[in-house]
Amino acid sequence: MQTSTIVEVDGVFVGAAVRRFDAEAPRFYATHDSVRALHDEISPDIATLTARVAHQFRRARSLGCGSAGRN
Repeated sequence: MQTSTIVEVDGVFVGAAVRRFDAEAPRFYATHDSVRALHDEISPDIATLTARVAHQFRRARSLGCGSAGRN
């Protein structure tokens, strides 16, 4: 069994945090170009993972890279 949590930053769906039944830490599945570099990233918990993804998303948006801000 897997559980997942939607990861949304500033109202934009950027991916999901997925935790398998046999894994302690969540893994990030990116759906937004601005956070693709973090695809398959493993983090100790969802809060840490979400903060890292949000930082990457906002950084890409401020640099004008990727498609940040678009769905």
